[in-house]
Parts: sequence; structure tokens; C-alpha cells
Amino acid sequence: ENSQTAEASYKTVVVGQQTWMLENLDKVTFNNGDTIPQVNTNAEWEAAANNKTPAWCYYNVDKNLGKKYGKLYNWYAVNDPRGLAPTGWHVPTDAEWTTLTTFLGGETLAGGKMKTTGTKSWITPNAGATNSSGFSGLPGGFRIYFGPFSDVGYNGYWWSSTENDAANAWYRSLSYGNGNVYRDYDIKRPGLSVRCLRD
Repeated sequence: ENSQTAEASYKTVVVGQQTWMLENLDKVTFNNGDTIPQVNTNAEWEAAANNKTPAWCYYNVDKNLGKKYGKLYNWYAVNDPRGLAPTGWHVPTDAEWTTLTTFLGGETLAGGKMKTTGTKSWITPNAGATNSSGFSGLPGGFRIYFGPFSDVGYNGYWWSSTENDAANAWYRSLSYGNGNVYRDYDIKRPGLSVRCLRD
């Protein structure tokens, strides 16, 4: 019964064998009901990172941008044992992201198929964008580990749940400048967007 309730509240898109949420995560509580700390100032964001504690924010601490892009989470929120993804969902692993991009033709082709079209959200030229997958990726930017914001309109960044090593975790990004998907890892401290995958 619970899963039906959860499904009703999230728009989804099916790509290959995977069912993705259609929007970036915008959640303020872990699955056990605990509040995920909202961290606004640069100093507090850096402190949360140093303490390896979960944190979220809106881009530029602007609720209106949050309505469009969802929340930015550090990886400590992604990996918290209390569960960031809603029941019936999970944050995709690095391998599950690769399954998506492989299904869409590989990293050099998949990005265009995953981006919303036009230049309303994306900076010109938003090269290669067709959104043929329906993934509807947006350029939500990110929060640098010591606090400032960057890249909204230019790039979108999404965490995976997979570590590269103790200090770093894998993510994917889309860019205004080409149709690629970038697979890379970064320290766990920045704020990136999160997309969830159906269990």
C-alpha cells in the first residue's frame, strides 16, 4: 500500500528497464522522519562538510530556484543510513547511471537525450539537446564545498551512491556546451542534485 502512495506523489519516466523520478529530489526528511539539516551560510556549509554531516540547501539559498531545480545535497546526506530516497526508491549507483547512459548510446550521445530542450533554462547553445529519453535534466548547478554556488544554467550535476574511495564519490553531469554525459568523482562535500531510481 505504501509504495502506491509514494508512486502517486512522484512523476516518473521509464528509460529502458529503469524507472526514474522525473524531477530532482526535494525532500527535507530522512525516511525515519528525522530532519535533514538545511544549511545556508558558507561557513556552516563548510563546517557540515568538515564534520561529515548531512546537509541540503537551495541554489543561492533561493526557494524559487528550489521549485525549479530541487535541493542540493552533500554526499553525506546521500549516504546517510536513515535513507535519503523515499521508500521504494534509491539513489542510483555508479553502475546504474552507466546502464542509463549505455542504453542511450554511450556518454558522447546520452547527454543530449537527457537534457531539456531550448534555452529557457540552459545557457545558449544547449548543444545536442533533444530530451528524447524524457529524462528532462536541468542545469541546477552545484554548491562548492566551502560554500559559494556555481554553474546554474550551464551544468547539472547528480550524485551516485557509489564511492570512488573514502574521500570521493561518483557523479554524472550534463553541460550546455555539448551532448555528452560526464562521469567523474568529486569529494563528498559539494551540494549536487539527486535523482532517484525505482527499486
